[in-house]
This record gives sequence, C-alpha cells and structure tokens, in this order.
Amino acid sequence: MSTNHLVIFDTTLRDGEQSPGASMTKAEKLRIAKALERMKVDVIEAGFAIASPGDFDSVKAIAGSVKDSTVCSLARALDKDIDRAAEALKPAKSARIHTFIATSPIHMKYKLQMEPDQVVEQAVRAVKRARGYTDNVEFSCEDAGRSEIDFLCRIIEAAIDAGAGTINIPDTVGYAIPEQFGDTIRTLIERIPNADKAIFSVHCHNDLGLAVANSLAAVSHGARQVECTINGLGERAGNASLEEIVMAVRTRKDLFCIDTQIETQHIVPTSRLVSTITGFPVQPNKAIVGANAFAHESGIHQDGVLKHRETYEIMRAEDVGWHTNSLVLGKHSGRNAFRTRLQELGHVFETESELNEAFTRFKELADKKHEIFDEDLQALVSAGAGSDIEGKFKLVCMSVASETGVTPVAKLTLEVEGVEHTVSSEGSGPVDAAFRAIESMAESGASLQLYSVNAITSGTDSQGEVTVRLERGGRIVNGVGADTDIVIASAKAYVNALNLISREHTRHHPQGDV
Repeated sequence: MSTNHLVIFDTTLRDGEQSPGASMTKAEKLRIAKALERMKVDVIEAGFAIASPGDFDSVKAIAGSVKDSTVCSLARALDKDIDRAAEALKPAKSARIHTFIATSPIHMKYKLQMEPDQVVEQAVRAVKRARGYTDNVEFSCEDAGRSEIDFLCRIIEAAIDAGAGTINIPDTVGYAIPEQFGDTIRTLIERIPNADKAIFSVHCHNDLGLAVANSLAAVSHGARQVECTINGLGERAGNASLEEIVMAVRTRKDLFCIDTQIETQHIVPTSRLVSTITGFPVQPNKAIVGANAFAHESGIHQDGVLKHRETYEIMRAEDVGWHTNSLVLGKHSGRNAFRTRLQELGHVFETESELNEAFTRFKELADKKHEIFDEDLQALVSAGAGSDIEGKFKLVCMSVASETGVTPVAKLTLEVEGVEHTVSSEGSGPVDAAFRAIESMAESGASLQLYSVNAITSGTDSQGEVTVRLERGGRIVNGVGADTDIVIASAKAYVNALNLISREHTRHHPQGDV
C-alpha cells in the first residue's frame, strides 16, 4: 500500500457500541456498515464475535453484506476467540482478524497474571492461528501507552514474524500526550528490524481530550492506519473522531503529505445516522458535524465570509455533506421515490410489509410537516425499528392537559403484552406527567439517568428527537423517540427504553479492550 495513503479503520460498531446504552440491533448495525462502505472506509470493525450470539450474527451479516470495505472482528489472543471471529467472517469478500493481548506491566501482572515471556508466546500463537484463516491479521498491544518500549519492540517483532500485517499501538486509557506518543511511534518503527513489513496503526481514547491530537502526532511519525469512530463515539470519553482525522489530514496536506480515500460528502449524513440510532446527540459546536461548525455570528466574520469564504472558513460545508440538508420528499411523493431515497441513505427494506409500514409513517409525518428532510427520514426509520423491538409495552394513544397555574395531567393508553390499559398521572410538567403515568403501569424499577431533546431540523414544525436513558441493576439503555409533538416523542422514547431494558441481556464484553 502506498505510504501516501492513510488507512481509515472504523470501530463505531465495536468500540463505539461500548458506550453505555449505545447497543445496536443487527439491522441498525447493517445500516451503519453500509453507510461506512458508501463513505469508502477501508476497514470496518463489525464487532467482537465471541461477545454474544447477537454480536456473532451481526458480524456475519455485515461480512455478507459489505463488499467494498474489509470487514474485521476483534478477538482476544485465545484460540476460541479467533475461531469464532473466523467463523463470523466467512461470508466476507475481504476479512481481517484483529487479535490483541495486554502488554503493560500493570496489565500483565494484575489482569493476565502472566510473565512477559508467556505473553509473547501467546501473542505469536494467536497471530499464527489467525493467519490460518486469513492473510489479513492485525495485532494490538493493549495498553501500549503504558507499556515499556523494550518489551513493545520485542513482542511486535515476534508478531510481525508470525504474520501480522498491521500492528496497532492503542492508548487504551487515554494517557498519552501528543509529542510523547508521536515519539513512541517513531521509536518503534526505527528500532523494530522488520517494521517495514507491517503497517503501524494507532487507536486513541479521549480521556484527556487528546485522541485526535495523539492520532495525528502518530501519523506525522509514520503511522499509516488510524482507528476511529463516527462522532468520536466510544466508552468513557470516546475515541478519536473519524471526521476530524479525515478532514485534518485533507485540510493540512502541506504538513501530512498523505490522504484518505474517504468520500467526505457522506460524513454529515453518516454522523446523523449514528446519532439517531445510538441516541447520542451531536453537540452543536462539535467540529465538522456540529450544527454550528460552519455558522458565523460575529459581524466581522460574516462580512469576511461574504467577501471571500476562506477568510474564516478552512473547509467548505458542502464537502463534508452539509449540502444534503435539503428538501427531498413531500406529501405527494410516491412509494418508489421514498424507497429510492432511503436506499441512498443506506436503508434497504427487506420486505414489502416493512416498506409499507415505513411509508405509512412517512405519510403521517408529511401531513404534519410540509418539508421532509433526510434527517427526518433517518429518524422515521429508526423510530420504526425501535417500535418493532419485542417488548411488553406499546404506546397506543395519549393526551396531556397543561395550562398556567394548573398541575399538568397525562392520560395515555398502553398496550401491555397485547392488552390495553389506560392510566393517568399528574406531574411537574407534561413530560413528567407522561413518564409518571407510564411508570405507574410498567413498575420497571428503573431510574431515569438522562432526558435529552434535539431538534432534527430547523423550524417550529421540526420533529423533536428525544433520548431517554434508564438504568436498572447496573444496566443502562438509551431509548429514542421522534415526533413533531415533543411530549409524544418523549413518551415514545420512554417506552422504547422500557422495552430495551426488559429484554434479556446476554451481551458481555470479554475482559480487555484496545
């Protein structure tokens, strides 16, 4: 591969999903995977195949669906993990197994309870076993940011000799500082005798807000793969943001002298898709994909941009996909136009019944909202998928009374395991009253951790997208609902969260992460 090409390895579906409450269904993962493929992401880490039967099925489905990107599964340096990953990746046109083991003294001593020699031996065994399934093997040194440089050189040299074509240096706990991390990458490439036989990669966490800076420092010192996520999604403070990495190296080619194959006009639509599916809103001042990323309020700035755009803008908004925020469909649009536009947005209906149900919801929305934007369609499909989650509860109808000086009251009808029940409750506001009414019937025992409202598009007729985060027994879920009526959207989100938290939870994250 050309030294002028930076490999973009997206782990939204694996590391991104480890954000509390960000679990996705197989259908949702497929939609995101197709969006990443359309963006021309080089490698899509589809999941951790051994984590659960659901993860295995998702990796296998993505492997069978994605043709233009390499599909990858994570695996610990264990035979059972590697075999499971290989089985899930069988349908892939291009597959990669990504295996890892901890290399820092604290991890080897307290977590693995292994001696360094044993760790090297296990790493070599894992890489060789993975090579038995595919020529495309990546090896990661978990907690490399706190590992001793001499040991890193030793284990990486052995892993390359065993057949690893990509070597990943993760800053697992977000501990690194750019200058120091870049120097570590340079030192490894210079000191390891067979370094020229592998692509060096980095995977940076954002605990100190330095994930992108650390990744770019590594690229400046020879790394040619960056592991990142859409919107910087990920556990704790998240990961390096794909959109920021891509646009940084493209905007500053004068410094990096490399580029990616990413088709950047798909960045904003993909960001919106991930946000809608996971229930994690994008902050307005987020670089590249935030609503204010290309907005200018200062009179001096506005005057300068009007006279010559580059006075205050280093990128064009349309280059990252903001031009897609345009009218696409209306109330007179037909089923074929509806289906075609959603296919362009990465959603393919598996059955005519699914299409008909979504089209009915579209027509209902078009009666309320004259202008239908791509973001509305994304929310409409996601809301439909959420309503199909098998669960005890379904919102049938509701009414809320709220006026100045009078305590708000919500009355609603819930379907509980097929039987309708009508309940009502007072609250400090209409949303509080609706939640209390639902909970009086559900008796879930869950506590509300987050209530977030986001306008999907501009205008007073915009749909409101609500995220409700519930916690019960240490388990966290995010429910999402959308409607032009914000109180109804809130009730939908709460019911969605209840159904998620009521499902049997079989997924687990095997010990360790990169």
